[in-house]
Amino acid sequence: MSGPQARVRVREMVLADCDRVALIRVRGWQSAYRGLMPQQHLDAMDPAADAERRRAMFARPREGVVNLVAEDEGGEVVGWACHGPYRDGEVRTADAELYALYVDAGRLGTGVGRTLMQESVRRCEGAGHARMFLWVLKDNARARRFYERAGFGPDGAEEPFDVDGVAVPEVRYARPLTG
Repeated sequence: MSGPQARVRVREMVLADCDRVALIRVRGWQSAYRGLMPQQHLDAMDPAADAERRRAMFARPREGVVNLVAEDEGGEVVGWACHGPYRDGEVRTADAELYALYVDAGRLGTGVGRTLMQESVRRCEGAGHARMFLWVLKDNARARRFYERAGFGPDGAEEPFDVDGVAVPEVRYARPLTG
C-alpha cells in the first residue's frame, strides 16, 4: 500500500496516545506476521488489553527507554517507535536497541516508518551509543528490506522466541552510529 509521501511530525509519546499506539501495534502484528507465527495468537491479540499494558508501562517508565509517535498533519498518530538500551539477556549494555517500530497499515510506504527510524537513530547517536541493534522475524522479508535500507544488516545472531509453543526465528540486525 504505497501512497504519497507523508508529512509527519515526530514527538515523544504521551499517555493519551496509548489506545492509538496499541491499535497500530496489534494491527501491525496481525498483518505483518500472518503466516509467520500461530494464527490463533494473532487472532487473540486485543488492542484494549495492549493499551492497558502501555498505560502500565507509562506509570513506571524504564530508564533510557524512549517512545516516539509520528502524527500526520491532522494530528492523528500514524506510527510508533520505541528504543532504549540494548538488552543482552537481562543486562543492559552501552549499545542501543530499537525495540519496536510500527506504522498504521494505511500509511505503509509513505515515509512514516523511515521518519521514525531516522529520529530514533538520531536520538541514539545523540545519547552517545556506538551501535544500534534490533531483532526482526527471519521470514519477514518486507521488514528486513526496510531495515537494510536504513543501514542495518544481519550480524549473525539468531534466536527463536516462543509464541504459543511455536519457536519463531528472529535475526539480529546492527548498524554503527556516528555519535
